[in-house]
Amino acid sequence: MEIAMATQTDSIRITRSGLVSVTDLVVRDEADNERALATVEDLMCRRRTAEEDALLDVLTDLIEKFESKARPGLRHDPTPHETLRFLMEQNALSQKDLWVLLGGKSHTSEILSGKRKISNRQAGLLGKRFQVSPSVFISFA
Repeated sequence: MEIAMATQTDSIRITRSGLVSVTDLVVRDEADNERALATVEDLMCRRRTAEEDALLDVLTDLIEKFESKARPGLRHDPTPHETLRFLMEQNALSQKDLWVLLGGKSHTSEILSGKRKISNRQAGLLGKRFQVSPSVFISFA
């Protein structure tokens, strides 16, 4: 199995037994980070084997660690409406696609602008729709 990286010469190779070169699992600089990001993007866009799922977990942890050190002021936890907007973008959905789940056009607009909180019931429906924990749509602050 081979996962394409940012360039043709850079690639992470996964053997049939699920082994990966340790040097491919080091994120020291922006170039390494960009390679890891490209690999994560590729992995997210397809069905993965168990080995690829493990690689995805490792790479996302490495990227997060690198970016939190390289850009300490930029890190913040997304708000529920930011999370919803991100998931909509990743799934090519419009506001209209969520009207039924969120209670209509005006509720959807208010939620996406951050003017209205997502209810527990709506969080449950959104969690099922996007196959994520409903807690990502609840603000605990």
